[in-house]
This record gives sequence, structure tokens and C-alpha cells, in this order.
Amino acid sequence: MAVIGVLREPTPPTWWQANRHKVFGIAGLLLGYMLGSHYPGATDQQPQHPRPGHSTPAPTAPGRTPEALGSIA
Repeated sequence: MAVIGVLREPTPPTWWQANRHKVFGIAGLLLGYMLGSHYPGATDQQPQHPRPGHSTPAPTAPGRTPEALGSIA
């Protein structure tokens, strides 16, 4: 009987081979954040100030008064 081959366990991956997808993913997210938020052409977010409301009530249509609708105040 002849020996055809020897079975052995493969060598475990190095740290870089096991984690390079994580390193590239984090680096891509950081680069995208830096380009998206600190690029000179990006518009700054301005706070929205509330607009003043109307000072007079809107006119009511004739016939749409509470008395015409039958409500009792």
C-alpha cells in the first residue's frame, strides 16, 4: 500500500487576513463622513427659526358661523 498524501490542518489566517474587511469598512465610513460633512462645498445646516403667526383670524364664510351650524356655545 502506497501513501498518496498526508492530511494536515491548514494554517490559521493571520490577523490581517481575518480582519481586513473590518478595517476597510471602518476606513470607508470615516472617509465618507469626512468628505460628506467637512467638504468646503457642503452647505452648513442653518437652524430654522419659527415664522411669526397671523395676527388676525381668517375671515369666516357667511353661513359657516357656529350659529348657522346649530352649535350652542
